[in-house]
Amino acid sequence: MSASGEAAEGRGFALLWWTRRRGVALDVGLALLSASECVVQGISAAGRIGAPPALLAVVGGLLGLTLLVRREWPLLVVLLSIVLMPVQMGGVLAVVGLYSLTVTDAPRRVVGALACMQGVGTIIVTYLVAERDQALQEQPLPVWFAPLTAVFFGIVLVVPPVLLGMYVRARRRLVESLRDRADGLERELVLLAERAEERARWARSQERRRIAREMHDVVAHRVSLMVVHAAALQAVAHKDPDKAARNAALIGDMGRQALTELRTMLGVLRDGTAPGDAPAVPAQAAPAGDDGPARLAGLAASARAGTGGSGSAAGGAAELTERPDEGPDEGPDGGPTLRELPALVDQSRAAGMTVDLTVEGEPRSYAAQVESTAYRVVQEALTNVHKHAAGAPARVRLAHRGDEVAVQVLNDPPGDADGGAAAGTARLPSGGNGLVGMRERVTALGGGFVSGPTETGGFRVSAVIPVREPRDD
Repeated sequence: MSASGEAAEGRGFALLWWTRRRGVALDVGLALLSASECVVQGISAAGRIGAPPALLAVVGGLLGLTLLVRREWPLLVVLLSIVLMPVQMGGVLAVVGLYSLTVTDAPRRVVGALACMQGVGTIIVTYLVAERDQALQEQPLPVWFAPLTAVFFGIVLVVPPVLLGMYVRARRRLVESLRDRADGLERELVLLAERAEERARWARSQERRRIAREMHDVVAHRVSLMVVHAAALQAVAHKDPDKAARNAALIGDMGRQALTELRTMLGVLRDGTAPGDAPAVPAQAAPAGDDGPARLAGLAASARAGTGGSGSAAGGAAELTERPDEGPDEGPDGGPTLRELPALVDQSRAAGMTVDLTVEGEPRSYAAQVESTAYRVVQEALTNVHKHAAGAPARVRLAHRGDEVAVQVLNDPPGDADGGAAAGTARLPSGGNGLVGMRERVTALGGGFVSGPTETGGFRVSAVIPVREPRDD
């Protein structure tokens, strides 16, 4: 057991090299016992060696008290016991000192050498004492009695303390290793808890960013188109209020569609179900379709030109009232698909933007996340054109390649193109999160995303997305 472990068990007790009160009591008791033994043995040995009994008693008592330092200097105790062996003093000192040395981290060869010295010395001294004892010589004892007795005392005084010390030493090492393992496991648990908390914070942050992207992509595009159309209607409201009122209903239908999409997403967040499992929208709240804005093309053109056009506008409103459109098709996961790109482009065309769509390669189905990401990139890029380059023509390119799908939206610099003035009055706000959201979507799938101004003053958005396993239609 280490000193730190003993100090913990002793509840902070510390006195010299002792860490527990009972250790102090034990060593004091052993020292008094050893001193008493040495005093008695010194007085009895005074007659044999011709020394003053008082001197041997004092020296023996002082040497016996050296057991007080057995924990700090056990080697000194063992050497003193070997020195006292010829005068037959220090039996307790020898046994306790040898045990204390074995318990420490002293090298085994040192412990073995001192134990052999202690044992051989005990055998020799015991044999000589037996040979000189007159009482034993007068008895008819066998020849082997004295050597056997000497060996017995040598083994008894050496082997038991050494074996006990080895056992205690191994047990302490085992306890220390278990304590170290427990401390290591506790540290690992703390680290795991900290990492779990970091992962939870990261997951919450990623979820908030994902929700923000979804909310932005679902609502921003339609609301931007609504603002553009509202600006066009405002330009003709004073000329024909009835026409403006009738066709304002179309903007309301677009708003209801945006609200329906927003309500569906909020339902997914609230219920924790997959987007495809979201409850169906009631029939009376069914939104108008994406091609509804196309029927505003005539009205938007007349508004930009400053003319009436009431007949076509009224016809468009009547058509909307008589035949409401269906919402855009969604994939199995509830997200948009690349098949909806033409409808998305038509929405921007209906708002007065000149948009060309080019499809390269053989169209095919991709994983839901791939198609949704590609669609959202085009959607957000067109929304940015409405916001920052009103009236500028744009080109949308979709390329189907072997192991990837690429989309690019390129717009010219804003100018006096058709619809630029009317669209410019919309004053669409910008939160600066569109490009960030597109980049996050694409890089999350392992793709590449590039955006920035062109040499001619326009703007380009490009994304290349690796193809995942195809989706069964």
